[in-house]
Amino acid sequence: MTISDLAGKRAPQRLLTNIPRLVAHYYETRPDPADPVQRVAFGTSGHRGTSLNGTFNEAHILATAQAVAEHRAAAGIEGPLYMGLDSHALSEPAWISALQVLAANGVRVRAQPGVLTATPLISHAILEHNRAGGGSAGHSLADGIVITPSHNPPQDGGFKYNPPSGGPADTDVTGAVQARANAILEGELREVNRLSLEDAMGALEDFDFITPYVRQLPEVIDIDAIRASSVRLGVDPLGGASLPIWDAIAAEYGLNLQVVNHDLDPRFAFMSVDRDGKIRMDCSSPYAMAGLLALKDDFNVAVGNDPDADRHGIVTAAGLMNPNHYLAVMIEYLFTHRPEWRPDAAIGKTLVSSALIDRVGAGVGRRVVEVPVGFKYFVGGLLDGSFGFGGEESAGASFLRRDGQAWTTDKDGIIPGLLAAEMTATTGKTPSERLADLSARYGETAYDRQDAAATPEQKRVLASLSPEQVTATTLAGDPITARLTRAPGNGAAIGGLKVTTDSAWFAARPSGTEDVYKIYAESFKGPDHLAQVMAEARDVVNAALGQ
Repeated sequence: MTISDLAGKRAPQRLLTNIPRLVAHYYETRPDPADPVQRVAFGTSGHRGTSLNGTFNEAHILATAQAVAEHRAAAGIEGPLYMGLDSHALSEPAWISALQVLAANGVRVRAQPGVLTATPLISHAILEHNRAGGGSAGHSLADGIVITPSHNPPQDGGFKYNPPSGGPADTDVTGAVQARANAILEGELREVNRLSLEDAMGALEDFDFITPYVRQLPEVIDIDAIRASSVRLGVDPLGGASLPIWDAIAAEYGLNLQVVNHDLDPRFAFMSVDRDGKIRMDCSSPYAMAGLLALKDDFNVAVGNDPDADRHGIVTAAGLMNPNHYLAVMIEYLFTHRPEWRPDAAIGKTLVSSALIDRVGAGVGRRVVEVPVGFKYFVGGLLDGSFGFGGEESAGASFLRRDGQAWTTDKDGIIPGLLAAEMTATTGKTPSERLADLSARYGETAYDRQDAAATPEQKRVLASLSPEQVTATTLAGDPITARLTRAPGNGAAIGGLKVTTDSAWFAARPSGTEDVYKIYAESFKGPDHLAQVMAEARDVVNAALGQ
């Protein structure tokens, strides 16, 4: 991918979103349900789009909220629904629309008006409520919604539903909600129940998400070790929902913690531009994280979060860590510093995460469970403690409390940042220094992800490939050891292809939103070998697609 001339530079005025226009389109643009692009579509992180092209408008949220209310009733979910939102401009209007519909359907909505509420806090609140009752008679289960498009550009909006498990809903739920929402759209919203804003706000149950989450952090992180050390921790919330959480952590525990950016601006005008010339709050991108990287020498460890705080980016004096590398560092540290976890607690990884994780897992004597892309595959294991850790290559992870109980079953960008401070305090080495130790022990990796053009038909073919359609026998000079279209950890369909050798691998998956497919690749033989793997990966995929 060509790197924009603006990459890493502060966003110029011409890139900033016109917020009044964006919000006006939210209310005034009517999506056409006959257009596949303008229908409700739940991907791995819920429904996303922008009001400017009819993909995220009031009609979508009214229909989806009604569908969620009906799903709850059918599933017997009668407890409160915890609802949060991030700092994207469309999040507040969508939060209001959803509240009006949910309240009209008799759903007890718990939220904190006027306060940004991050994804991990919603998951934490759901689990705390459901744990308190233990599923006993008379204790109704809770679920939740987060209004967020995660790290997407400022003009985007998003809607995620979390069932009583606390994590992302699986496809059986999202498929049903999506189908019902689109049917409601086709019926011109006639089946939507809706209260006035005044009545909906009157029915709202005010709930403090931040205090219980912050006060329970010592149950998942060794806060005492951080406080007793001289570790200097810097934080950049990137204008998102982690800001009030980090401020509360600093006030509660007296850590040597500095929030370096208190800006809240729905245009995200303070951001530096990502590699493709867009404003994107991606804490795994060195271009988007340029502001924090400029301060790297002021801290032992620094952390950035995306707007809904479900992702993390770790910065040390060596720079921004590759998300895959930090996953491996976390895993090695956690499984050697959490003695109360089950001895058979496994490591969950997505199939496009680093193979360094497999080597680290073998080194700490734990089973590595490789699943398709999607945090939903880790929810059950985190909930019952059979997974100590679940992580995605896109800088999303969560792990258990120190006693082996569930903390969150959705991605939590706060605790990986605090864990970086903990490991620095307890071992005297920063995460990047610990990575150097792992690389010396298990091998140094080079990792990359690129996009390649693909027609809708080619994307459909790629998503349904069989291993037999891959005829290559070698990859970058090494014998191919596996051709996978199903994840080895749970047998679920990858929706693409993964090819491995003893020293490298690549995976190819169609994009759910663009006419491209994504190629992920990694090599233990260095950047030059990685480039060869990536080039041959395109050849292998093209051959399988009949090109």
